[in-house]
Amino acid sequence: MAKKKKEYGLSQWTLMRRRFFKHKLAIIALVILGIFYVAALFSQFISPYNPARRFSGNVYSPPTLIRFSDASGFSFRPFIYERKMELDPDTWQRIYVDDTDKRHYINLFVRGDKYKFLGLFETDLHLFGTTGKQPVFLFGTDSLGRDLFSRVLYGSTISLTIGLVGVFLSLIIGVILGSISGLLGGIVDNVIQRLIEILMSIPQIPLWMALSAALPPYWPMLRVYFGITIILSVLGWTGVARVVRGKFLSLREEEFVLASRTFGAGQWWIITRHLIPSFLSYLIVQITLSIPGMILGETALSFLGLGLRSPAISWGVLLQESQNIRSIALHPWLMIPGIFVIVVVLGFNFLGDGLRDAADPYTKS
Repeated sequence: MAKKKKEYGLSQWTLMRRRFFKHKLAIIALVILGIFYVAALFSQFISPYNPARRFSGNVYSPPTLIRFSDASGFSFRPFIYERKMELDPDTWQRIYVDDTDKRHYINLFVRGDKYKFLGLFETDLHLFGTTGKQPVFLFGTDSLGRDLFSRVLYGSTISLTIGLVGVFLSLIIGVILGSISGLLGGIVDNVIQRLIEILMSIPQIPLWMALSAALPPYWPMLRVYFGITIILSVLGWTGVARVVRGKFLSLREEEFVLASRTFGAGQWWIITRHLIPSFLSYLIVQITLSIPGMILGETALSFLGLGLRSPAISWGVLLQESQNIRSIALHPWLMIPGIFVIVVVLGFNFLGDGLRDAADPYTKS
């Protein structure tokens, strides 16, 4: 009882923080997502090769097995074997055979393909790689012999940021229209709510396909990226607007709002200084739960060939090569980008659950 009384004297944000850090799954998800975003930020440095570089002798090469020991004994330095490509005389399929007599050690901070670090200065330093002629393929290679690990890292830059940018835009639209709808009411509320119902009743995937197909095919990658983001934002604001409207309807008759209106405060002042801060925690939860939808939307569009297109790199673009059973059966490592999508979506869902529980700190655990 004394502990409960002490908690009631704390601020809302302090209570939220305490309760959030008790949610173990949310903390794990936050750490994993943090690692993903740091890896996306430094993808050029972490990637051993340029994502467009082709290794003609390693087309559809399976993931490289990193070893610390073999028949020759244990080694503190990780190494890989030199790999040779052969053709199966019966099926004419490529077969890669390791030459166990030739080791290639993996080193840290090696020189390789040049890139602009964070777009600031040019360098050729990479986190790891081999100094010999045998490259290391942690996730294998694709149909053109490009390193899939490097392409997944580069693709995370677009796939992860499109969720943040899209949710930010949909949040602005949703908060503005939801605020107007809940505060003014009447015919304005009816018009906005009917618009929301119309948008929510339209099947999402066909609408995404139609709007994405309207983008000119000659647009550069950056313009297509923002085009997809705006499309996802225009379609994703309805849920935020509904939440904001419901909160405004419950708060607009509260005493602190009526007192502010009595003293001559304008609608914008009431919205920004009183109403939005009152349910900001719920908006944070809504944002966290909306980001996976944005990521899945971009991945689905790019997978179908209606979103980002090559030479752009995103997880959806990388998954295009695994559209048929034959590719999955013969080269299952092409599905690795899908694993990253699943992990990120689950991470945001667990993080949203933790924030949702923390948003109401006085409820029972």
